[in-house]
Amino acid sequence: MTVASAVVDTLTEDDTLALSSTAAGLIATVYLLGEMVGALFFGRLSDKLGRKKLFVITLAVYLIGSGLTAFTLGNSAFWIGFLYLTRFISGMGIGGEYAAINSAIDELIPAKYRGRVDIAVNGTYWAGAIIGTLGTYIFLNQLDPGWSWRIAFLLGPVLGLVIIFVRRHLPESPRWQVMHGHEAEAEETITLIEHEVEQGGRQLPRVDDDRAIGLKPAENIGYFALARVLFREYPSRAVYGATLMITQSFLYNAIFFTYTLVLGNFYDVDSSQAPLFLIAFAVGNLAGPLTLGHLFDTVGRKKMIAGTYILSGVLLAITAFLFQADVLNALTQTIAWCIIFYFASAGASSAYLTVSEIFPQEVRAKAIAVFFALAQCFGALGPVIYGALIGEGESRGPLFYGYLLGAGVMAVGGLVAAFLGVSAEGKSLEDVATPLAARNAAPRRPSTRAEGAARPR
Repeated sequence: MTVASAVVDTLTEDDTLALSSTAAGLIATVYLLGEMVGALFFGRLSDKLGRKKLFVITLAVYLIGSGLTAFTLGNSAFWIGFLYLTRFISGMGIGGEYAAINSAIDELIPAKYRGRVDIAVNGTYWAGAIIGTLGTYIFLNQLDPGWSWRIAFLLGPVLGLVIIFVRRHLPESPRWQVMHGHEAEAEETITLIEHEVEQGGRQLPRVDDDRAIGLKPAENIGYFALARVLFREYPSRAVYGATLMITQSFLYNAIFFTYTLVLGNFYDVDSSQAPLFLIAFAVGNLAGPLTLGHLFDTVGRKKMIAGTYILSGVLLAITAFLFQADVLNALTQTIAWCIIFYFASAGASSAYLTVSEIFPQEVRAKAIAVFFALAQCFGALGPVIYGALIGEGESRGPLFYGYLLGAGVMAVGGLVAAFLGVSAEGKSLEDVATPLAARNAAPRRPSTRAEGAARPR
């Protein structure tokens, strides 16, 4: 995603694809639509087949799509269509990743640390962004423009191949295993995790008998049944989760995918130098989740989510007025956005944490997929709208109002969090949302020492 954003301005040049700003913004929109479709399709498979299997499948889809993008051989209607198609396929892979990964994180991490770990893992997206942007910068400045953007798109697949080897060592979620009748496998997974912890010198306390739950697995739940569960049984949580996802998606996609266009059209930054500014932007986004994440477990979810959303909205509004007054340059604009997204990044990461922990186990991945897809429907509008507002940089007025719109959107997300937020910090997932499988089953005595997992024998 970072590579695509870094080279989008290059694709508007005559010696590459000569796209208009609107057509360049549409690349991001198509990508986001692919994420929406991929999230819904692979999200259901993640609940059906397991988290670990989907890691490899969705990553493979991304690798194929992103790699093919580099082979766009011209700027005719056919090849531009090919470009959009490959970005759509890439988006499908990434959309499926979100559902599988966020489910696995929350199902494997102890309640005391779940917030900071989930937010940190989501935040490390920006560590990858820094690597991708550095690579793009080197290619844009050392290679012919006609080749540099193609090689830049191949960075993603290269990094992805490394990740495939890393993921072989990840365990399957024991919660998913026991919910699908794989009790022996769940026992093995829990035993492995407990052994690693105890080998590190820690003694795990036994879980009290009153923590036991019996499970009577429900039938496979489709998206229509999911909608009934979300909006009939958890209406306020559904509104809450949807609002957090939509607002952060709109802000990020609107600003991030058009940032190089702003630098080029309003600050006369050469497209070959734009990645340097994106690196600074990414550092601010990485620092937020890593330094603020623990507060979501200690201060609490509601206060921190509401605070980061509202504060980032207020700061964006202030920056909008400074932009309109033409008192910023490329450097100060970047510094301002680093500060804004230091808070916005932690808030955006907490949106994924929220939708993955406030709904029952059986529908967790599909719930993430639904809210992610819904968010992308709105987020996909951002690059096109803001690309049109930027135009050729002839006037700051349209983009000024666009920034105020983004600020208002984030403020709305913060207010909803303040009123509808769920205090999930320090609670096991089963306490935050009782599994559907536990509602009509008699409790059984557990033997596990792991947090929040009942292991019927």
